[in-house]
Amino acid sequence: MNLNVSGHRLEVTPAIRAYVDGKLERVRRHFDHVIDAQVILSVGKLQQKAEVTLHMRGKDLHCAASDPDLYAAIDRLIDKLDRQVLKHKGKRYAPAHDALKNRAAEA
Repeated sequence: MNLNVSGHRLEVTPAIRAYVDGKLERVRRHFDHVIDAQVILSVGKLQQKAEVTLHMRGKDLHCAASDPDLYAAIDRLIDKLDRQVLKHKGKRYAPAHDALKNRAAEA
């Protein structure tokens, strides 16, 4: 998976990059068909914002979170993204439903 971390009005240090990469391991553990991830970290006056776009085959997931602390915003972002990935994975691997007319013919 390609990871691109960029900052708006923020210098992305190796520590921040390693923190984001470590947190994205949780997403990779649940779903390994991720092509690449684009993470944007931005700093405002009172709020720090973190956004991610995850590119998968056939689908792109986007998530954003903000918090006064940048690391808390990243944690909240990964929680949201993990829920979206698990929901996508559940839809992708869900068994097909039988048609009602087939159920009536069996009975």
